[in-house]
Amino acid sequence: MIKAVLFDLDGVICDTAKFHYLAWKKLAEQLGIHIDEHFNEQLKGVSRLDSLQRILQYGRRETAYTAAQKEQLCAEKNTYYQSLIATLTPKDILPGIKQLLLDLKERGIKIGLASASKNGPLILEKLQIIDLFDGIAHPDDVACGKPAPDLYLEAARKVCVSAEQCCGIEDAFLGVEAINHAHMLSIGVGSKKVLNNAYIVVPNTKALSVEMIIKLGSEWHDM
Repeated sequence: MIKAVLFDLDGVICDTAKFHYLAWKKLAEQLGIHIDEHFNEQLKGVSRLDSLQRILQYGRRETAYTAAQKEQLCAEKNTYYQSLIATLTPKDILPGIKQLLLDLKERGIKIGLASASKNGPLILEKLQIIDLFDGIAHPDDVACGKPAPDLYLEAARKVCVSAEQCCGIEDAFLGVEAINHAHMLSIGVGSKKVLNNAYIVVPNTKALSVEMIIKLGSEWHDM
Protein backbone atom coordinates (compact mmCIF):
# COMPACT_ATOMS: atom_id res chain seq x y z
CA MET A 1 0.00 0.00 0.00
CA ILE A 2 1.32 3.43 -0.94
CA LYS A 3 1.38 5.75 2.08
CA ALA A 4 3.52 8.55 0.64
CA VAL A 5 4.20 10.12 -2.74
CA LEU A 6 7.57 11.82 -3.16
CA PHE A 7 7.93 14.38 -5.92
CA ASP A 8 10.81 15.67 -7.94
CA LEU A 9 10.39 19.39 -8.60
CA ASP A 10 11.68 20.47 -12.00
CA GLY A 11 9.53 18.99 -14.75
CA VAL A 12 7.10 17.35 -12.35
CA ILE A 13 5.63 20.14 -10.21
CA CYS A 14 6.63 23.05 -12.42
CA ASP A 15 8.87 23.62 -15.41
CA THR A 16 11.89 25.43 -14.03
CA ALA A 17 14.33 23.45 -16.17
CA LYS A 18 14.38 26.33 -18.66
CA PHE A 19 15.52 28.68 -15.87
CA HIS A 20 18.29 26.29 -14.85
CA TYR A 21 19.43 26.12 -18.46
CA LEU A 22 19.50 29.91 -18.90
CA ALA A 23 21.41 30.37 -15.63
CA TRP A 24 23.96 27.66 -16.43
CA LYS A 25 24.35 28.96 -19.98
CA LYS A 26 25.08 32.48 -18.71
CA LEU A 27 27.66 31.21 -16.24
CA ALA A 28 29.27 28.87 -18.78
CA GLU A 29 29.65 31.68 -21.30
CA GLN A 30 31.47 33.74 -18.67
CA LEU A 31 33.90 30.82 -18.40
CA GLY A 32 34.32 30.60 -22.16
CA ILE A 33 32.25 27.42 -22.46
CA HIS A 34 29.30 27.10 -24.82
CA ILE A 35 26.48 24.73 -23.84
CA ASP A 36 23.24 24.08 -25.67
CA GLU A 37 19.87 22.56 -24.75
CA HIS A 38 21.03 19.12 -25.85
CA PHE A 39 23.92 19.23 -23.37
CA ASN A 40 21.56 20.59 -20.70
CA GLU A 41 19.61 17.31 -20.77
CA GLN A 42 22.39 15.62 -18.80
CA LEU A 43 22.09 18.23 -16.02
CA LYS A 44 18.48 17.34 -15.19
CA GLY A 45 18.13 15.94 -11.71
CA VAL A 46 21.81 16.55 -10.98
CA SER A 47 23.05 18.61 -8.02
CA ARG A 48 24.42 22.12 -8.50
CA LEU A 49 28.05 21.19 -7.90
CA ASP A 50 27.85 18.05 -10.05
CA SER A 51 26.26 20.12 -12.84
CA LEU A 52 29.16 22.57 -12.69
CA GLN A 53 31.64 19.69 -12.76
CA ARG A 54 30.01 18.35 -15.94
CA ILE A 55 30.13 21.78 -17.58
CA LEU A 56 33.81 22.25 -16.68
CA GLN A 57 34.63 18.77 -17.94
CA TYR A 58 32.76 19.50 -21.17
CA GLY A 59 34.80 22.67 -21.60
CA ARG A 60 38.00 20.82 -20.62
CA ARG A 61 38.49 23.12 -17.64
CA GLU A 62 37.80 20.69 -14.79
CA THR A 63 41.18 21.42 -13.15
CA ALA A 64 41.09 25.19 -13.66
CA TYR A 65 39.30 26.04 -10.41
CA THR A 66 39.79 25.31 -6.72
CA ALA A 67 37.01 23.85 -4.59
CA ALA A 68 36.37 27.30 -3.12
CA GLN A 69 36.15 28.87 -6.59
CA LYS A 70 33.71 26.18 -7.68
CA GLU A 71 31.50 26.96 -4.70
CA GLN A 72 31.56 30.62 -5.71
CA LEU A 73 30.63 29.75 -9.29
CA CYS A 74 27.71 27.67 -8.01
CA ALA A 75 26.59 30.64 -5.91
CA GLU A 76 26.74 32.91 -8.97
CA LYS A 77 24.62 30.45 -10.97
CA ASN A 78 22.10 30.33 -8.14
CA THR A 79 21.87 34.13 -8.07
CA TYR A 80 21.03 34.12 -11.78
CA TYR A 81 18.52 31.32 -11.24
CA GLN A 82 16.79 33.00 -8.30
CA SER A 83 16.29 36.18 -10.32
CA LEU A 84 14.47 34.08 -12.93
CA ILE A 85 12.27 32.08 -10.54
CA ALA A 86 11.20 35.29 -8.79
CA THR A 87 8.58 35.54 -11.54
CA LEU A 88 6.92 32.19 -10.64
CA THR A 89 3.24 32.16 -9.64
CA PRO A 90 0.64 29.41 -9.01
CA LYS A 91 -0.13 29.57 -12.74
CA ASP A 92 3.23 27.88 -13.33
CA ILE A 93 2.19 24.64 -11.60
CA LEU A 94 2.10 21.91 -14.23
CA PRO A 95 -1.35 20.65 -15.30
CA GLY A 96 -3.05 18.30 -12.86
CA ILE A 97 -0.44 18.59 -10.09
CA LYS A 98 -2.38 20.89 -7.74
CA GLN A 99 -5.43 18.60 -7.91
CA LEU A 100 -3.24 15.54 -7.37
CA LEU A 101 -1.75 17.11 -4.23
CA LEU A 102 -5.22 17.92 -2.91
CA ASP A 103 -6.47 14.40 -3.67
CA LEU A 104 -3.48 12.84 -1.90
CA LYS A 105 -4.20 15.01 1.14
CA GLU A 106 -7.84 13.93 1.12
CA ARG A 107 -6.79 10.25 1.06
CA GLY A 108 -4.36 10.77 3.94
CA ILE A 109 -1.34 9.97 1.76
CA LYS A 110 1.79 11.86 2.79
CA ILE A 111 3.48 14.23 0.34
CA GLY A 112 7.22 14.81 0.17
CA LEU A 113 9.74 16.66 -1.99
CA ALA A 114 12.92 14.90 -3.17
CA SER A 115 14.49 17.53 -5.39
CA ALA A 116 18.17 18.16 -6.04
CA SER A 117 17.32 21.88 -6.04
CA LYS A 118 18.26 23.78 -2.89
CA ASN A 119 15.60 26.29 -3.93
CA GLY A 120 12.80 23.76 -3.49
CA PRO A 121 11.12 25.46 -0.50
CA LEU A 122 11.34 28.89 -2.16
CA ILE A 123 9.74 27.57 -5.35
CA LEU A 124 6.95 25.82 -3.45
CA GLU A 125 6.27 29.10 -1.64
CA LYS A 126 6.12 30.97 -4.95
CA LEU A 127 3.66 28.37 -6.24
CA GLN A 128 1.68 28.68 -2.98
CA ILE A 129 1.63 24.93 -2.34
CA ILE A 130 4.30 24.52 0.35
CA ASP A 131 1.61 23.94 3.01
CA LEU A 132 0.53 20.79 1.18
CA PHE A 133 3.92 19.13 1.74
CA ASP A 134 4.56 17.00 4.82
CA GLY A 135 8.31 16.89 4.36
CA ILE A 136 11.09 18.32 2.20
CA ALA A 137 14.45 16.61 1.74
CA HIS A 138 17.24 19.17 1.52
CA PRO A 139 20.21 18.27 -0.71
CA ASP A 140 22.64 19.40 2.00
CA ASP A 141 21.27 16.72 4.33
CA VAL A 142 22.41 13.79 2.20
CA ALA A 143 25.80 12.39 1.29
CA CYS A 144 25.11 11.72 -2.40
CA GLY A 145 22.83 13.20 -5.02
CA LYS A 146 20.82 11.34 -7.66
CA PRO A 147 21.13 8.62 -8.96
CA ALA A 148 22.00 7.56 -5.41
CA PRO A 149 18.86 6.88 -3.33
CA ASP A 150 19.80 9.29 -0.54
CA LEU A 151 17.39 12.13 -1.40
CA TYR A 152 14.40 9.82 -1.70
CA LEU A 153 15.28 7.96 1.48
CA GLU A 154 15.64 11.29 3.28
CA ALA A 155 12.25 12.44 1.94
CA ALA A 156 10.68 9.19 3.18
CA ARG A 157 12.24 9.82 6.58
CA LYS A 158 10.87 13.36 6.63
CA VAL A 159 7.31 12.13 6.03
CA CYS A 160 7.79 9.19 8.44
CA VAL A 161 6.96 6.47 5.91
CA SER A 162 9.07 3.39 5.09
CA ALA A 163 10.67 3.30 1.64
CA GLU A 164 8.67 0.30 0.42
CA GLN A 165 5.45 2.24 1.06
CA CYS A 166 6.57 5.22 -1.04
CA CYS A 167 6.08 6.17 -4.66
CA GLY A 168 8.47 8.55 -6.40
CA ILE A 169 7.64 10.67 -9.44
CA GLU A 170 10.41 11.88 -11.77
CA ASP A 171 10.99 13.24 -15.27
CA ALA A 172 14.70 12.37 -15.53
CA PHE A 173 16.47 9.03 -16.00
CA LEU A 174 18.86 9.64 -13.09
CA GLY A 175 15.94 10.58 -10.86
CA VAL A 176 14.13 7.34 -11.68
CA GLU A 177 17.36 5.48 -10.92
CA ALA A 178 17.38 7.12 -7.47
CA ILE A 179 13.81 5.97 -6.82
CA ASN A 180 14.62 2.43 -7.93
CA HIS A 181 17.75 2.32 -5.79
CA ALA A 182 15.60 3.37 -2.83
CA HIS A 183 13.33 0.38 -3.58
CA MET A 184 10.28 2.56 -4.15
CA LEU A 185 7.61 2.48 -6.84
CA SER A 186 8.89 4.66 -9.70
CA ILE A 187 6.67 6.68 -12.02
CA GLY A 188 8.25 8.53 -14.91
CA VAL A 189 6.72 11.57 -16.59
CA GLY A 190 7.74 12.01 -20.21
CA SER A 191 9.19 9.72 -22.87
CA LYS A 192 9.07 5.93 -22.45
CA LYS A 193 12.21 5.72 -24.54
CA VAL A 194 14.13 7.99 -22.16
CA LEU A 195 12.56 6.77 -18.90
CA ASN A 196 12.76 3.09 -19.71
CA ASN A 197 13.94 2.34 -16.16
CA ALA A 198 10.65 3.45 -14.55
CA TYR A 199 8.01 0.97 -13.38
CA ILE A 200 5.53 2.92 -15.49
CA VAL A 201 5.74 6.06 -17.63
CA VAL A 202 2.95 8.58 -18.24
CA PRO A 203 3.18 11.12 -21.07
CA ASN A 204 2.50 14.21 -18.93
CA THR A 205 1.44 15.34 -15.48
CA LYS A 206 -2.23 15.45 -16.50
CA ALA A 207 -2.14 11.65 -16.70
CA LEU A 208 -1.31 11.33 -12.99
CA SER A 209 -4.08 10.57 -10.50
CA VAL A 210 -4.35 9.31 -6.94
CA GLU A 211 -6.41 6.33 -8.11
CA MET A 212 -3.71 5.33 -10.59
CA ILE A 213 -0.98 5.60 -7.95
CA ILE A 214 -2.91 3.47 -5.46
CA LYS A 215 -3.61 0.82 -8.13
CA LEU A 216 0.04 0.78 -9.26
CA GLY A 217 1.13 0.46 -5.65
CA SER A 218 -0.97 -2.67 -5.19
CA GLU A 219 0.38 -4.23 -8.40
CA TRP A 220 3.97 -3.33 -7.56
CA HIS A 221 3.79 -4.81 -4.05
CA ASP A 222 2.35 -8.05 -5.46
CA MET A 223 5.32 -8.56 -7.80
